[in-house]
Amino acid sequence: MEEQLSELTASAEELTMYANALWVLVSAALVFFMHAGFALVESGFCRRKNAVMVLMKNFGVVAVSSLIFFLVGYGVMFGEGNAFMGLASFFPNNGGADSDLPPYVFLFFQLVFAATACTIVSGAIAERARLLTFFIFTALATMMIYPVVGHWVWGGGWLSEQGFMDFAGSTVVHGVGGGMALAGALIIGPRLGRYLADGTARAMPAHNFPLAALGVLILWLGWFGFNGGSELAMDAEVGRIVLVTNLAASAGFLAALAWIRMRSGLLDLSMALNGALAGLVGITAGCYNIPGGWAIVVGLLAGVLCVEGVLLLDKLRIDDPVGAITVHGICGIFGTMAVGLFGYGNAAELAEPVGLFVGGDASQLWVQTYGALAGVGFAFLVGGFVWLVLKFLVPGGVRVSEAHELEGLDIAECGVEAYNEELAGVHADIPAGAAAREAAGAMVPAENR
Repeated sequence: MEEQLSELTASAEELTMYANALWVLVSAALVFFMHAGFALVESGFCRRKNAVMVLMKNFGVVAVSSLIFFLVGYGVMFGEGNAFMGLASFFPNNGGADSDLPPYVFLFFQLVFAATACTIVSGAIAERARLLTFFIFTALATMMIYPVVGHWVWGGGWLSEQGFMDFAGSTVVHGVGGGMALAGALIIGPRLGRYLADGTARAMPAHNFPLAALGVLILWLGWFGFNGGSELAMDAEVGRIVLVTNLAASAGFLAALAWIRMRSGLLDLSMALNGALAGLVGITAGCYNIPGGWAIVVGLLAGVLCVEGVLLLDKLRIDDPVGAITVHGICGIFGTMAVGLFGYGNAAELAEPVGLFVGGDASQLWVQTYGALAGVGFAFLVGGFVWLVLKFLVPGGVRVSEAHELEGLDIAECGVEAYNEELAGVHADIPAGAAAREAAGAMVPAENR
C-alpha cells in the first residue's frame, strides 16, 4: 500500500512538473511572438522609407541575442559567481537553474526575455542607426549589460539580497532597455530635420497606424505570457497575474487618451497606444504583488506619465520615434517603485503589506527606488560607453550617411521598398468590381503589366 501511494505521489509530482513546463513554454512562445508586435509598432510609427530596415533590425535582434545569451549571457545572469555577476554555466548543457522545470525550459524562457530588452533599443534609434553597429551593440548588451542587472535581481545578486521586488522585469527588462535606448539616442543624435534651429520639434508622423495598432495588440497579448509565465508554474496565481496585467493596460490606454486630449485637444492614437504599453510596463514588476484595484491606479498613472514623458523628451530634443525611452525606461522605473507604494507580500489575500499606501512603511519604497535607479543607471552608463566605443572604433561609426538617411534606408541600404507603388494615385479614380480591374489594367504602363 505504501509503495503504491509513493508511486502515485511521484506520478502526481511528475505530472505537475510537465504541466508547469507546458505553461512556461507556451508563455515563452507568447513572449517570442511579442517581437512581431515590436516589429509592427516600430515600422508603423516610422516613416515608410525606413520600414524594411526597421524589420531587419527586429529580426536581427532575435538572432544575435539568442546566440549570445546562450553562449555567455545565461552564465553571467544565473551562473554561480558573486553579488555582481555570474561566472559559470557558460554554453550551458544542464538545462537551466530551475530544478522544478525540465531541462532547457527555464533557459529558453530567459532567452526570449533577453531578446526583448534589446528590441526596445531599436525603436528609439530607428531611421538613422547603422545596422552592423546596432548588431554589435546588441551582442555586447546581451553579454554584459542585461544579464548583469538580471543577476542582481533574479540570479541571487546584491539587489535580491536587499529584498528588491521585480517579479517580471519592469527594471530588469524594460528599464534596462530604456536606459540603453536613451544612451543610444543621445549619442547617435536626432533624425535629420527633426528639430528646427530654435529647438522646435518638427513632426515626422507615423506612416501606418493600422500596423502600429495591430502591433500593440500583439504586445498586449504577449504580455500575458511575459507576466504570467514568470510565475514558472501553472497555479492559481497565474489567473490573477494575467488579470491585473490586462487591467493596467486598459487603464493606461484610457488615461493616456484622456490626458493628451486635455493637453492638445486631439485624440492622439499614438499616445493612446503607448499608454497601453506604459500600463503594461508599469504593472510588470508588481503583477504578483499588486491587487486588481491598485493595478488600475498603476495603469492610470503610467498612462499620464507616458504622455508627459514623451512631451518632455521632445522639449529636451531627444528624438525617439516610437516613445520607447518613456514607455520602457521612465514607466519601468515607476512600475518598480509602484511595488513600494501599492504592493503586498501576499496580494491574493491582501496580506503582508509592503506598499506605503496599503499599510506598509517607506522601507520597501526606498529599496525599490534605489534598485530601479541602479539598474537603469547601469544600463545607461555602460550602454553609453559601448555606443561611444562603437562610434569611434567601428568604421563608419554608429550613424548612416546623410545621403542614405535622406533617401531612406530601404532603398539606400536594402535596395527595396516596403510597398508596391505601381498603382499609387489611381485607386480613387476607378470604379469598383470588374470595371475597376479593367480601368486599372488600362492605367498601368504596358511595360509594368
